[in-house]
Amino acid sequence: MNIVFVRHGSTELNHKHVYAGVIDSEISQKGIEEIKSIKKYLQKIKFHEVYSSPLKRAVKTTELLDENYKIDSRLSEMNFGIFEGLSYSEIESKYARESKAWVKDTLNYKIPKGESLIEVFNRTKAFIEEVSSKRGDILVVTHGGVIACALSLVFNQYDYFYRFKIMHGTASVISIEDGYMYIKAINCRDNIMDVL
Repeated sequence: MNIVFVRHGSTELNHKHVYAGVIDSEISQKGIEEIKSIKKYLQKIKFHEVYSSPLKRAVKTTELLDENYKIDSRLSEMNFGIFEGLSYSEIESKYARESKAWVKDTLNYKIPKGESLIEVFNRTKAFIEEVSSKRGDILVVTHGGVIACALSLVFNQYDYFYRFKIMHGTASVISIEDGYMYIKAINCRDNIMDVL
């Protein structure tokens, strides 16, 4: 079976380059166009089930792709807590002590009022393990952080997280066969049919 992960269309906050994990922003006009562009290829695939993060930008993206879907909170973006809505330089300036602790241990440091990256990994892993027993291909509309976690889990290497750059409005595919998981594609747009 294939799990096709689609990153939501871009938002105005994405264009501002701030940390916007659980800030519930809508997708921009550019984001809508990104999703319309990939839809013509995704609609050729028969998905057994469709899942979405509960955040507005993911739900809107999902609704543009398919009207029948399930919300799963495990697919939410990382909660950046006190860092939400700030650029990295603003985080360094406003929260010097916390930002240094975060950089020192990006996997395990729990951002105040937010979560740690390991928590995002754990919920992503739990989701994949649950859906991997299903039959047929699955569409998952989520966020860059969750997709980077999923791709890293293929290697069982959490430190690979920062080696993946997931673009808005693209599809990345993980295939699971007989308990073996591998990556079929990353950041696909018009060639998604070629890899399934």
